[in-house]
Amino acid sequence: MNQANPPIAKKIPKNLDKHGDVRIDNYYWMNDREDKEVIAHLERENAYKDSLMAHTEDFQNTLFEEMKGRIKEDDSSVPYKNNGYWYITSFKTGQQYPIYSRKKESLDAEEQIMFDGNEMAKGHEYFKLGGLSVSPDNSLAVFGIDTVSRRQYTLQIKNLNTGEIYDDKIDNTTGGAVWADDNKTIFYAKNDTVTLRSDKIYRHVLGTPTSEDVLVHHEDDETFISYVYKTKSKKFIVIGSYSTLTSEFQILRANDPSGDFQVFTPRQRGLEHSIAHYGDDFYVMTNKDGATNFKLMKVKEGNTNVEHWKEFIPHRKEVLLEDIEIFKDYYVLSERENGLNRIKIVRWDGTNEYYLPFESETYTAGVGTNPDFNTNILRYGYNSMTTPSSTIDFDMATKEKEVKKEQEVLGGKFNKANYLEKRIWATARDGVKVPMSIVYHKDTKLTKDTPVLQYAYGSYGATMDPYFSTVRLSLLDRGFVYALAHIRGGQYLGRPWYEEGKLLKKKNTFTDFIDCSKYLVAEGYTSPEHLYAMGGSAGGLLMGAIVNMNPELYKGIVAAVPFVDVITTMLDDSIPLTTGEYDEWGNPNEKEYYEYMKSYSPYDNVQAMAYPNMLVTTGLHDSQVQYFEPAKWVAKLREMKTDDNLLLFDINMDAGHGGASGRFEALREVAKEYAFILDLEGKMD
Repeated sequence: MNQANPPIAKKIPKNLDKHGDVRIDNYYWMNDREDKEVIAHLERENAYKDSLMAHTEDFQNTLFEEMKGRIKEDDSSVPYKNNGYWYITSFKTGQQYPIYSRKKESLDAEEQIMFDGNEMAKGHEYFKLGGLSVSPDNSLAVFGIDTVSRRQYTLQIKNLNTGEIYDDKIDNTTGGAVWADDNKTIFYAKNDTVTLRSDKIYRHVLGTPTSEDVLVHHEDDETFISYVYKTKSKKFIVIGSYSTLTSEFQILRANDPSGDFQVFTPRQRGLEHSIAHYGDDFYVMTNKDGATNFKLMKVKEGNTNVEHWKEFIPHRKEVLLEDIEIFKDYYVLSERENGLNRIKIVRWDGTNEYYLPFESETYTAGVGTNPDFNTNILRYGYNSMTTPSSTIDFDMATKEKEVKKEQEVLGGKFNKANYLEKRIWATARDGVKVPMSIVYHKDTKLTKDTPVLQYAYGSYGATMDPYFSTVRLSLLDRGFVYALAHIRGGQYLGRPWYEEGKLLKKKNTFTDFIDCSKYLVAEGYTSPEHLYAMGGSAGGLLMGAIVNMNPELYKGIVAAVPFVDVITTMLDDSIPLTTGEYDEWGNPNEKEYYEYMKSYSPYDNVQAMAYPNMLVTTGLHDSQVQYFEPAKWVAKLREMKTDDNLLLFDINMDAGHGGASGRFEALREVAKEYAFILDLEGKMD
C-alpha cells in the first residue's frame, strides 16, 4: 500500500435531522465496534499508517530509548505519613507498573509490600490499579482494577496482615471507596453501564453479599456526577454531586455508617462550592453572590444551610481562589494571580500569614499530598519548563524548607542552564492579551526557519501550567521551540478566562490559538513552513477547528483522541459523559446552540481544500471520546482534502482515552508522535 492508495471508507448516507436542518453523515456506520467491517477498516488505516511511517521505525526506537534513558527506572516517591504508617510508591528497573508499600511509624522499619502492579498486570494488555484506601485500623485495603481501559473498576478488599483477598467483589465502579470508622463498612460509587456516568453511591459491609449493598444515593439528574470521600478531619463521609455549574453535598458522621446522609445545602443552579472541615466548622469555597473567582465562607457543622454561611475570605477580582488545605494550626490557600500559582500560609489564631516566595516568571507550584492533620510540615511541589519537579517539605512555623527529592534526569546530557524559558503575550483579534509559556535550548536561534510546536487544551476551565518534561527534551535538543498557549477556555487568568471560552463564546478558544500562531510568525519565532500544533481530547477538537479555519498556518498537526463530531455526540445521551457536558458546550436540542456548534464542529466543517500533514490517534476502547469520531473525521478528510499531505490514523486496538498503561509503553506513543513531526521537519538524526 502506498501514499497514493490510502484506505477509502464506504459511504452509507444517513440523514440527521434537527431543527429542520438535515446533515448527511456518510460514515455514521462506523459507530459499531462489534462490526467486522468497522474493525477491518481500522486495521487498514493502521496498516497504511505503518507503511508510511516504516522509514521512521528505527528513529522511533531511538527516541523511545532516549526518553526512557532519562527516567530513573529504579525509583520511588517521597514517603508520606498517614495514620501511623509511611506510604511509598516505587518502580523497579525493567518493570512497567508501580509497587505500593508501607512502613510502620519509622522509615527504618521493615517494608511491607501491599500491592505489586507488575504481578497483578500479568496476562493483561491493559492494567490500572486505582483508588487504594486503607481502613482506619490499618489492617485492610480496598482497591480497584481496570483491565479494559474504560474506567470501569472492580473493587476488592485485601487483608494487609495475612495477604488474603476477600470474596467481596464489586463490578462497574469508579475505582475508589471510603471506609467508615468501624473498619468493615465502605461507601463506593457505581457507574451507569451505558453512559459510564457515576450516578449511584452504595454502602457495603464486609462479608455480606454485594447484592445486599444499600443504595444510599441515586443521582437521577443526568447532567450530574456523584462521588464519595472522607474529610481530612476524618469526622465526615461526604457524597458530592456536581455538574459544570452546580454542586451539592451530603454529609454523614464516619462513626455512624448506617445513619442517613444529610444535605449540606440544597442545590441551586449556578451555585458552586466545595467543603473542608475543621474543628466544629465547615469552610466553604464558593462563587456565591457573584464571587466569580471564589471566596471562602464558614458555617457551623450543625446548621450548614446556605443562609448561615459567613464570609471568611472575601472575593478578589484579580485573584482566583483554587483550594484550601487544613492543618491543626494552619490553613493553606492555593491561589492564582496573573496566571501564576501562589501558596499562602495562615495561622488559625491570626498571628502570622505569608506567601511562599517564587521568583520565576513562569512556573508551576502546588500543594502536594498532606493527609496528616497534626503537623506543621506542608508538602508542596515546584517545577518550571527548565526546572525538574521537586517535592519540598516546608515547616510553616520555622519557615525552613527541605527539598525531599528533585526529579533526576539521567543520560548525562541535561543541564537546566542550557535552556531558556519565558512568558510572552500575543494580542488576540478582540484586543485581549493571551499569554504563552515558551522554552527552547539556548543555542536555538529564533528565526523564520526555527521549528515550533505549539500546544494547548483550552476547555473545562482546565489550566495547563508550564511544567517540566523529560520527554520534551527530545524536541528542544533538536532545535524546537515548545510554546504552551494559555488560551481562553482554560482558567490560567482566573475564572472569567474560562467563561470567555465556553458555550456561545467557544470560538475564542480557537481564535486565541490561531492568533498566538500568527504572533509567533509575525515576531520571527518561526514561519508556517515550520509551525506544528498538537492537542488531545478537547484539545483535539481545537486541532480540528484550527485546521478548518487556518490550515495554511501549519506544517503539521497531531490530534490525539480528538472530540470532533460535536453535534452528533452532544445529541446522543447514551454516550458516556454527554449530558453532563451541556454546561460546557451547550445543548444542541436548543436551536441557538445547535447552530453555533455546527459553525465550528470539525467534522461538519471539513471542506474541499488543502490541509496540513496530520497524525490522528485514538483508542478503540476510549470511554471519553469514542473511537468513531476520529475514524469518521479521517474518512471525510480523505474524501474532501485536495492536497498530497500526510493523513495518518493511529488506532490503539487495546487501549482507551489515556493510551497504553505501562509507564514505558506510553513513551512509545509519544515517540511515534514526535517522529511524525521531526520527520516532517527533516530532523531524524
